[in-house]
Amino acid sequence: MSLLDVRGISTFYGMSHILFDVSLEVESGEIIGLLGRNGAGKSTTFRSIIGLNPPKSGKIQFKGEDIAGKPPYLIAKKGIGYVPEEKRIFSRMTVMENLEVGIKNSYLNESQWTMDKVFDLFPVLKEYRNRMAGRLSGGEQQMLTIARSLMGNPELLLLDEPTTGLSPLIVKDLKDNVLKLSKNMSVLLAEQNVKFAISLCKRIYVVEKGSIKYEAMADELSKDEKALQEYLTV
Repeated sequence: MSLLDVRGISTFYGMSHILFDVSLEVESGEIIGLLGRNGAGKSTTFRSIIGLNPPKSGKIQFKGEDIAGKPPYLIAKKGIGYVPEEKRIFSRMTVMENLEVGIKNSYLNESQWTMDKVFDLFPVLKEYRNRMAGRLSGGEQQMLTIARSLMGNPELLLLDEPTTGLSPLIVKDLKDNVLKLSKNMSVLLAEQNVKFAISLCKRIYVVEKGSIKYEAMADELSKDEKALQEYLTV
């Protein structure tokens, strides 16, 4: 049984049909890529999974349970973390206060993310823990958004376009951190940065105009010039 099993979902924004029969799977411990050009349907796929834009048809199962159409807060509590592209931090709250907002489970266990564990992963956040989040750099805000999601103890992390607007040095640090995270959870990564995604992911799905057009192992995609040109070259 897959950790996440998305089967034939179709999603609308009002009367506009955005996703057409999208299917994908994520197994435990995998980093899976969802690639596509801007507007291809990556973010809508994530919003469908997390419940912000529930699909009109199709199934979404997490650990064997149907979660399609459930409220986002319940889906988050079941173990799915969502890091949106927009870096939705609370700019007038401190780093610590942002992290406290992310705590969803009051009980303690060995696998639970704590402040100390988050600060071990992102030392700069410890240094700036009393700083207003709005005063952080773009890269630091991205770290905070990921860290806040980790405080909810996800088994699956949805990372939507995490490299957008980041410098090459910060992107390298982000890659290292995602690899560290994958030791404790699965990651579904939406990206336009093909090189970044291929360097991290085991398998790749390519979405174009709201449909999955291509699926392959990451190393296979890196050698498939036709697919790269047809679906991913801007």
